Amino acid sequence: MKFTLSWLKDHLETDASLDEITDTLTDLGLEVEGVEDRAARLKDFTIGKVLKAEKHPDADRLRVCQVATDEGEKQIICGAPNAREGITVVVAKPGVYVPGIDTTIGVGKIRGIESFGMMASEREMELSDEHDGIIELPSGEVGQSFVEWLAENDPAKVDPVIEIAITPNRQDALGVHGIALDLAARGLGTLKPLPKAHVEGQYPSPITISIDEDTRTDGCEVFAGRLIRGVTNGPSPAWLQDRLRAIGLRPISKLVDVTNFFTFDRNRPLHVFDADKVNGNLRVHRAAEGDTLVGLDEKEYTFSAGQVVISDDDGIESIGGIMGGLSTGCTDETTNVFLEAAVWDRVQIAMTGRALKINSDARYRNERGIDPAYNMQAMEDAAQMIVELCGGDVSNVTFAGEVPDTSRAYKLDPARVQSLVGMEIPEAEQRQTLTALGFRLEGDMAHVPSWRIDVQGEADLVEEVARIASLTKLKGIPLKRIGDGVPKPVMTPMQRRQQAARRTTAALGYNELVTYTFIDEASAALFGAEGDATRLENPISTDMNVMRPALLPGLLQAAARNQARGYMDLALFEVGPAFHGGEPGEEHLLVSGVLIGNTGPKDVHGQSRPVSVFDVKSDAEAVLAAMGAPAKVQILRGAQSWWHPGRHGKICLGPKKVLGVFGELHPKVLSAMDIRGPAMAFTLWPDEIPLPRKSGASRSALDISDLQAVERDFAFVVDADVEALTLVNAAAGADKALIEEVRVFDEFIGGSLGEGKKSLAITVRLQPRAATLKDADIEAVSAKVVEKVAKATGGALRG
Repeated sequence: MKFTLSWLKDHLETDASLDEITDTLTDLGLEVEGVEDRAARLKDFTIGKVLKAEKHPDADRLRVCQVATDEGEKQIICGAPNAREGITVVVAKPGVYVPGIDTTIGVGKIRGIESFGMMASEREMELSDEHDGIIELPSGEVGQSFVEWLAENDPAKVDPVIEIAITPNRQDALGVHGIALDLAARGLGTLKPLPKAHVEGQYPSPITISIDEDTRTDGCEVFAGRLIRGVTNGPSPAWLQDRLRAIGLRPISKLVDVTNFFTFDRNRPLHVFDADKVNGNLRVHRAAEGDTLVGLDEKEYTFSAGQVVISDDDGIESIGGIMGGLSTGCTDETTNVFLEAAVWDRVQIAMTGRALKINSDARYRNERGIDPAYNMQAMEDAAQMIVELCGGDVSNVTFAGEVPDTSRAYKLDPARVQSLVGMEIPEAEQRQTLTALGFRLEGDMAHVPSWRIDVQGEADLVEEVARIASLTKLKGIPLKRIGDGVPKPVMTPMQRRQQAARRTTAALGYNELVTYTFIDEASAALFGAEGDATRLENPISTDMNVMRPALLPGLLQAAARNQARGYMDLALFEVGPAFHGGEPGEEHLLVSGVLIGNTGPKDVHGQSRPVSVFDVKSDAEAVLAAMGAPAKVQILRGAQSWWHPGRHGKICLGPKKVLGVFGELHPKVLSAMDIRGPAMAFTLWPDEIPLPRKSGASRSALDISDLQAVERDFAFVVDADVEALTLVNAAAGADKALIEEVRVFDEFIGGSLGEGKKSLAITVRLQPRAATLKDADIEAVSAKVVEKVAKATGGALRG
C-alpha cells in the first residue's frame, strides 16, 4: 500500500515529522517497507533564465540559447517550440542525470555548435507526461535549486511516498483514511472528518439492476448504481494525476481516475460503465461453463461454471468485483456513464481471481473485505466528484439486494486486557483507544465498526488496545521461581535423546537436514507405504501427497539434488517423525543417516575409499550409545525390502526388540531415486531404547573387572553360504555372562577346503568377574562355543 505524505495529511491534521510517522506506523503493525524520496532524483537541477534565443544557422527547429545559470552564462541548444528569451527554465548542466530519458548530460555539438547542458520538460524529469515544451516557471531565482522551488510552489511533485506492508487482517488500512485513523488514535494528530456528499437524483435511472437468487447469499449481497448523463471525459486535473502517478498508477481519464482515487483513498473499489455501450439492464449472475469476456487489460478470460459476472442483454460485461470488460469501458468519447458500487462475497472473489489469474487492485481489496456500510455513501461521494470534474446530470440510485448487517459487540474486560498485555493500561485509556478507532461503547460492550471485519472476538479488543498503547513500552520482568533450589530438568527423556542424537551425528561429520513430512506416492511406496491411510486429501502439490513412512526418502531426494549439481560425497542425517497412519499418535520418531561416495577427497596418502557397511554400522552404534542404548546387542538379518538382502543388519536386544537397522540400500531403490553409486544408511528408533532404571542425575559407578581377560581363537569350516553373523551370534550365546566379545578376524576360501566350503576364524574374549579363570574353565567354555557353532551352522573346527 503506497501513499504520499500530503495525501495522508488530507485526512490527518498533524505536525509530526516524516520519521515520526514512519516509526509510528511500524509500531502500530503497519510495517513501513520503504520511503521514496522523490526529490533526490531532482536535486542537481537548478533554475536558469534564457537571456537570448536565436535560430540555429543549420536547423529551422533548433534555438541557440544563452542561459543564465549559477555558473554563469551557458550556451544551450534547445528544440522546444517555447524556447524564447526571458523565460525562467529548469537547467540540467553537464554531469546531471536526467531520469526521464535515462541519460547523463554531457557537453556536445549539435549541427556544429556546442551545447553546455539541457533545458528540461516535465516528462524528462518524470513529473508528468507533458512534453510539448520545456518547463516555464512563473517565478524563481537564477541558481536556485529546482527541488526547493517545487517544495515552496508545488510540493505534491516532490512529496515523499510511503509504502507499508498490509497483513491479511488489516484490510481497513488499504485506504489512506484508515491509516490516518490509526495514527490519530495513537495521538499523532487529529483525524479530519470525512465530508458526506449528497447528490440529488434528477430522474430515474434507465438502467436497472438485478441479482439472481442463487447469487445473493454467496456472490453479491448488494449492487448499487446510478447514471450520469452529459459528462465530459478527458485528462484528470494535475493534483489527481500527481497522486496516482506518485503511487505507481498511470492516469487514464477523469472517470477512471476517480474510481482509482476512491480505491486508495477510502478502500472502496468502484467501476464505471460507458452507459451508451450497455444494452438493456445489468444482471449479476453466475457464469456458465465456457463463457468468455475480453477484460480491460485486453486479455480474453474463459469462465468456469459458478463464477460471478455482470451481464447486459448482449452478454457478460464485467467480472464481478475484479475487472471490467473492454467493450463497456470508458474512453475520452464517453458522455454517459453508469457508476457502480457493490459488496461481493470475499471467498467467491478470491476463488475467481485465482482461477482466472487476475491480480487487480479491486480484487485485492474485495477479497480482503471492504466497509459494506459505506457502499451507498460511496455512490454519493463518487458521483459528486465526477460531477465536479466532468459535469453531467445524475439519476436516482438504483440497487438490488441489501447492505449486509455486520453489527456485533464484544465485552471489554479492562482487568483481562492488562493481564494479557502485561502493561498497566487504565480503563479510561482503553475505552478512549477503542472510541478513537471507531468502536461504540455501551457499558462494558464494545460495538465493532463496520469497516473492521477482522475484529471477531474479545481477544481482538485486547490486541487493538495493546497496539495503540505500543508494545515497545513493555518492560521485561523475570519469571518467579516455582520452588527453591535448582529447578528440575524440563526436557523429557525423548527430547534429551533427540538432542544427543543430533549432536553426536553432527559430530561424526553428517549434515543435518529438515525435509518435508510430505513426499510423493512413488517414493513412499518404495519404503513400505500401503493403502490410503497416509494419503492427503488436499495436498499442496502432486509431489507431496503422502505422509512419509520413513526419513530415508527425503534424505535420498536431497542427495540426488546434490549429486545433480556435482556434489558426490555426502553425509546427511535427519531426526524427525515418520507416519504409519493418519490418526493422531500414529507416528514414530526416527534418526536416519546416509553415506554416499567416498570417505574423503583423493590425496597422496591414498586414504580415500568408498564408504562401506561398517562405516554406517560404527556411526549407528555411536549414536545409539549417545542415546543410552545397552552396549551388548545382537546383529540379525531380516530387515525391510529397501535394504540390500546380504549387506545389512538389525541392531537388536532380542528377536523382537529392534533398536535400528544399518547397511547398504537396495540398488532398485537407488535407481528409482536417481542416486548414483552405492549408498549406505542407518535408521534408529529412539523410542525402543529401554529407559534407565535410575532417573537420577548422578552416574552409576564404573563397572570394571580387576581380573585378567583371556582370548581364544577358533577356526571353523562351514558351508560357503553360512553368514559370519550366524556364527558370531552362536559363539556369543555359549556363555553370555563370561563371553565379553566375539569378532571375526579371518576368512579363507579354496585350497584344501574343497568346493562349497570356507573357513571363518574368530576371537572369543572371556572376561571373568568372580575369580581368575583356570584351564578347566577355559576348556569348558571353548567346548560350549564349538557345540553352539556346530549346532547353528553345521560347521566343525578346522584341523
